[in-house]
Amino acid sequence: MAQQPASPAEEDTSAPSNLAPDTGLPLQRTIMVRFGIGFFCISLLWAIGLNTIAAVLLPQRLKDIGVDNPTALLGSISAVTALVSLFSNLIFGNLSDRTRSRFGKRSPWVVSGGVLGGLCLFAIGILTNAGAITFIYCVCMVGLNMMLAPAVAVLSDRVPESIRGTMSTFWGVGVSIGYPIGAIVGARFISDSGAAVSGFTLGGILMGIAGIFAVAVWPRERSSANEVTDAGGLLDLLRSFIPPIHGAADFWKAFFGRFTMLISYQMINAYQLYIIQDYLGLSTKESAATVTLMSTITLVVGLIGGFIGGPLSDLLRRRKVPVVMASMCFALGVLMPWIMPTTTGIYLFAFIAGFGYSVYSSVDQALNVDVLPNPETAGKDLGILNMSTTLGQMSGPVITSAIVTATGAYTLVFPVSIACALIGCISILAIRKVR
Repeated sequence: MAQQPASPAEEDTSAPSNLAPDTGLPLQRTIMVRFGIGFFCISLLWAIGLNTIAAVLLPQRLKDIGVDNPTALLGSISAVTALVSLFSNLIFGNLSDRTRSRFGKRSPWVVSGGVLGGLCLFAIGILTNAGAITFIYCVCMVGLNMMLAPAVAVLSDRVPESIRGTMSTFWGVGVSIGYPIGAIVGARFISDSGAAVSGFTLGGILMGIAGIFAVAVWPRERSSANEVTDAGGLLDLLRSFIPPIHGAADFWKAFFGRFTMLISYQMINAYQLYIIQDYLGLSTKESAATVTLMSTITLVVGLIGGFIGGPLSDLLRRRKVPVVMASMCFALGVLMPWIMPTTTGIYLFAFIAGFGYSVYSSVDQALNVDVLPNPETAGKDLGILNMSTTLGQMSGPVITSAIVTATGAYTLVFPVSIACALIGCISILAIRKVR
């Protein structure tokens, strides 16, 4: 007797969908390429622009204007601006969910946020007051998160589950190579007279065009003007910010795993210049050359690791294993300068940790999208998950600053960073919904 076809309840639902969430149709190859280019370029441009200032020019600027304790002030600036990012990511992710315009929900925020952030980066280069620099940097973080929270939500809105790992790779690789390129560019603008204003100008331009370029390359977003919006006023808006609770255990495990990993990363990255100068004992000119070589190493391994992670994750239909292995690789890299406080140790850090972080970045966003409890609130929920990044970025420099202030040295920074990365591995392994 002929076998009856399986009922919908009996069909295998374990395979990821290859249909675009917004249209319900498979994406054409040309559309996939456009999404990939857009994700790559937006992350590359803002990462280069921001890290040109954050990793090199801002720390040098604080010294140039005569700050008594630039290490402590940099930690304070990082904490304050990260706190601003903490709320702005959530706010703009949620507002983009609720935006109704003929340009779509995400595109208006992506464009305007990048422009605002770029203008602020330029302004930092002409300010001479530490308080004013801190304030403008806060506004820059508002603009950056105004762009990033809706941009990341595009992964959930418009990209099929079956290729999210690959699209996440384009995003992650852009960031992974953008940071070292930014450091290389920033180092070029350091001289015996300090940080050049032209470096801040370039950083501002790159961030300013990031969102514009992505929206221009991506297929045009559908109008959201006629979409049904939630009824209610201010109280309803405030309720919409409530984090997911029911059925969201994996969501919070992913949150904590990313939080601890970003602490580990920022404990070292935010103080990269000072570690080279104070921990290794190099001069300003020598440190610029060291940053350049480190960043070049990170750039090369970032390209390799980034383009391996996401596609491999899609092929294996696994998210947790690449993330955990990458975190462990990063921890191994941090070990190198701790046991070898030389330029060799710091170059090994750039090689091993750079590879690990690039793999991590290429898969992490796909993992976060996969654990979302409700696709209808993707912008808000991804904003909450991205708060873990902001909290980690805020906490890492504060922890490093506290350790250095208490001990007078950077020695203990490295084992604490390693411990945070390994704790994040445990949290990711505990996720059940995602393989």
